[in-house]
Amino acid sequence: MTTVEVAPARAGRRLRSSAVIACFAVVLAVSIITATFIGTANIGFGEVLGIVLRRLGFGILAPVPPAAPLIDALIWESRLPRVLLAAAVGSGLAVAGAVLQSITRNPLAEPYLLGVSSGASTGAVAVMILGLGSGALTLSMGAFAGALLAFGIVLLLIGGGRVSNPARVVLTGVLVSQFFSAVTSLVLMLNGDADSTRGFTYWLLGSLGGARWDPLLVASAVIVVCMLLCLLFAPALDAFTFGWDTAASLGIEVARVRVILMVLTALMTAAAVAASGAIGFIGLLVPHIVRLLGGHAHRMLLPLSAIGGAVFLIWVDAFARSAFAPHEIPVGVVTALLGAPMFAVVLRKAAAR
Repeated sequence: MTTVEVAPARAGRRLRSSAVIACFAVVLAVSIITATFIGTANIGFGEVLGIVLRRLGFGILAPVPPAAPLIDALIWESRLPRVLLAAAVGSGLAVAGAVLQSITRNPLAEPYLLGVSSGASTGAVAVMILGLGSGALTLSMGAFAGALLAFGIVLLLIGGGRVSNPARVVLTGVLVSQFFSAVTSLVLMLNGDADSTRGFTYWLLGSLGGARWDPLLVASAVIVVCMLLCLLFAPALDAFTFGWDTAASLGIEVARVRVILMVLTALMTAAAVAASGAIGFIGLLVPHIVRLLGGHAHRMLLPLSAIGGAVFLIWVDAFARSAFAPHEIPVGVVTALLGAPMFAVVLRKAAAR
C-alpha cells in the first residue's frame, strides 16, 4: 500500500473514532439529564432546568417561576451531585481497570487489585471509630489516606518499578488487600457502637447517597486529571499488551512508566472509593465491553471506557434508588448482581471469537 493510500485510510479511522466518541458522549449527556428526573418526587423538566439555571446565575433564562425551596434543595443538593458523582466514579473505575489490565497483562485485573479499596475501608473506619471528625468529607479524607497507604505498601513490596513479573504485582495486591480487610473486620468487631458499625457496613457496600458538592468536586478533579494523564501514555499501554520486554524493545522506559500508571490508577481508585465506597465490577466489566465495540487501541479504549463507566453507573444508581422506593439498595450490590452475569456473557463471546 502506497503512502497516498495510507493517508486517507488513517484519516478515515480518525473520523470513525471521533464519531464513536461523539455518540458515546451524547449518550452520557442524555443519561445525566434523564437520571436527574428519576426519583420518588415527580418534578418536571421546566422546574429542573429553572433550578439549575438559577443556581448557575442564569435565572433570567429560566422557563418557569422559582421552585419551592424543598424542590430546589432536592435537585441541587441531592439529585444532581449524585448523578455527577456516579459519572465521575464510574469513569474513574473503568479507566483504572483498563490501564491495570494492560500493564499486568491480566484480563481479570480491576481497580481494587492494588489493595486500594481495602486500605480505603480501613482509613474510613479508623476515622469513624476514633472520632477524628464528622461528615462525609472527613470520612472521604480518611478513606483516601488509607488507600494511598495501602498502595504505598504494595509499591514497596514489589520493589517499585523494578519488578519484572506481572503476577507478582497481582499477588502482592491480593496480600495487602487481605491484610487491610482483616484489620477493618477486627476494628469493627471490637467496636461497641452498633449504629456506627451499621453505617460503615452500608458505606462499605458502595453507596452514592452521601453525594454532596464538596466531595464531588474533589473526587472529580482527581479522577479527571489522572484520566487525562493516562491518555498521554496510550502508546505505551498499547505496547504493554504485548509484554514488558516488547515495550522495552520499542524504547519505552518500562519501569518508570509502569510506576506512573500504577500511581495514577491508585489515585483514581482512591478518590472513587473515598467518595462512594467499594463499587465492584465496573473496572472489570466495562473495558471488556468497550474492547468488543471499539477495539484494543488505548487512544479509543480509555475515552470510551470513561464514558461507558459513567453511563453504566448512572443508570445502576438510578435503579438502586428508585426500584424499591422508599428503600434504597447499595449501588455496589446492584453492580455485583448485574456485573456477574454480564461478565459471563462477555467472556463467552470473547471465547467464541
